[in-house]
Amino acid sequence: MAIYAHRKGSESNDALMQRFKRQVQKTGLMKLLRARQNFKKKDTKRDTRNKAIKREEYRAKNKKKQFYSNM
Repeated sequence: MAIYAHRKGSESNDALMQRFKRQVQKTGLMKLLRARQNFKKKDTKRDTRNKAIKREEYRAKNKKKQFYSNM
């Protein structure tokens, strides 16, 4: 998956760099590399379940606050 940009005639360095960057952008290479940069392990079922329980508790608590704040 090599990307090449050879100078065309009397093309300036800036134009060459812009053309190269455009090619890299089109391939989506940088997006892929940034995603691979920091590996994250998937949550276990236990962690997912615990997060869901905490989220529901938080929502229930805030629902009470929201109800009493309208009075």
